[in-house]
Amino acid sequence: MQFNLRKNTKLKGVQILALGFLAVILIGGIILTLPISSASGETTNFLDALFTATSAVCVTGLITLDTGTHWSMFGQTIIMLLIEIGGLGFMSFTTLIAIVLGKKITLRDRLILQDAMNTFNIQGLVKMVKYVIVFTVTVQLSGALLFSTQFIPQFGVAKGLFYSVFHSISAFCNAGFDLFGNFSSLTGYSSNWVVLLVVSALIIIGGIGFTVWIEIYNFKSIKRLSLHSKIVILVTTVLLVCGTILMFIFEHNNPNTMANMNIGDKVVNSFFAAVTPRTAGFNSISTAGMTNAGNFLTIILMFIGGSPGSTAGGIKTTTMGVLIVTVICVIRGRDDAEAFKKRFPKELVYKAFTLFFIGGVLIIGSTMLLSYTEKGASFLSVLYETTSAFGTVGITLGLTQQLTEVGKVLIMIMMYLGRVGPLTVVLSLMRNKNNNGVRYPEGKILIG
Repeated sequence: MQFNLRKNTKLKGVQILALGFLAVILIGGIILTLPISSASGETTNFLDALFTATSAVCVTGLITLDTGTHWSMFGQTIIMLLIEIGGLGFMSFTTLIAIVLGKKITLRDRLILQDAMNTFNIQGLVKMVKYVIVFTVTVQLSGALLFSTQFIPQFGVAKGLFYSVFHSISAFCNAGFDLFGNFSSLTGYSSNWVVLLVVSALIIIGGIGFTVWIEIYNFKSIKRLSLHSKIVILVTTVLLVCGTILMFIFEHNNPNTMANMNIGDKVVNSFFAAVTPRTAGFNSISTAGMTNAGNFLTIILMFIGGSPGSTAGGIKTTTMGVLIVTVICVIRGRDDAEAFKKRFPKELVYKAFTLFFIGGVLIIGSTMLLSYTEKGASFLSVLYETTSAFGTVGITLGLTQQLTEVGKVLIMIMMYLGRVGPLTVVLSLMRNKNNNGVRYPEGKILIG
C-alpha cells in the first residue's frame, strides 16, 4: 500500500488522515456537480455539491439540497458510497484494497491505520480491519433485510431494495441521510415501530465502537471487559435511558410533536429522539416543533455524541465519562479519578478536558460567526446548527436550507473539524510529549 510520500516527509499519520478526508470530499463534490448526478440532468452548483459531499464523508446529514428529489439514483449511490467511506474511514478501504491486491502492509501504514481505527496498539490491526468490514456488511445487510419488509410493499421491489440498502448504510454510519423527499426524514414513519427501532438499533451498533464489539463478541465475564468498554457501555446506557425519559416528559403533551400519539408511539418516538442525536441525524417528530427543553436536551446529546473508534462524532462518551468521574472524585476528595477499581492516568484526564474545551470553543466561535452572517436566524437555531455540524449529527431547525454562502462554508468547516479535528488534536498530543526536564516551582491561584 503506497501513499507516494517521500521517506523524509514530515507528515504525521493524523495529518495524512486529515488530507485523505479532504481528498475524498473534493472528489465526491466534483462528481456530484456532474449532470448525471442530478435528477434534472443539469449541473449542480459546486458549493452545494461540495456541501453534500462534506456532509456525507463526515457522516453528518445536513443538506442544502433534498437528497430524495434533487439527486438521481447515480447521485444517491455516490452519496451512499461517500457515507460508507466516511463512516468506516478511507484507511480501512485502502487497507482492504491492499489486502485484496496482495500488497504488503508496512509499519507506517499500520501506524496510520492505528490512528484511523483509534486503537491502543498496532497488533492485529489488519485482522481487525477484516473483522470490521465483515461485521459492517453483516449488520448493514441485516438492517436492509428488515427495512425491505416495509419499503418493498410501499415502493416496489427495485426501489424498495435500494431504499433499504441506502437507509441501512446511512443509519449504521450515523449519517442521517434519507430518500423520502421534502426534507421530511422519518416523520412519515412516526407510527412505524419496525422502521424506527431498526434505525435505532443500527445507530446504536454503529456508535458503540468496533473495539467494544470485538470484546462483546469474545465476552466471557464482565470482570474481563476492559475499562474502556465498561465506560462506553455505562455512559451509552445512561444517556439512552435518561434521554428517553426526559424527552418523553418534555414532548408527550406537545401538540406539535407527540400530543396526538398513543402511549406506545410516544415511548418509541421518545426513545428514537434520544438515540438519533447520538450523531445520526434522523428525526421522526418535527424538530422545529419541539419544546425549548427538548431542543436543549438534543443539543447536549449532540455534543456528547457516540464512542471512540465508531462511526459517530461528538466529543465521545468516554470523554464525558472521564470528566464526570473526575468531578465526582474531586468532590469526594480523591487524589485520582477512579472507576471500576481502575485509576485514570492524569494525562488522560488532561486530554479529556482539552477535547471538551476545544469542542466548546469551536461551537461558541462558530455560533458567534453564524449569528452575524445569518441575519434573522434565532440564536437557538444557530446554536443547534453548529452543534449538529460539530457532532456530525445532521438534524436542524430548518436553518441549513437558508444558509448564506459564508454560512455554508462555516458549517462545512465545522463538519470537517467535528469528524477529524478533535481526534487529530488528541492524537497529536499523544505523539508529541514536550518534556524539557525543567520543573518550575509550584504557584497558587484562587479558584471559584
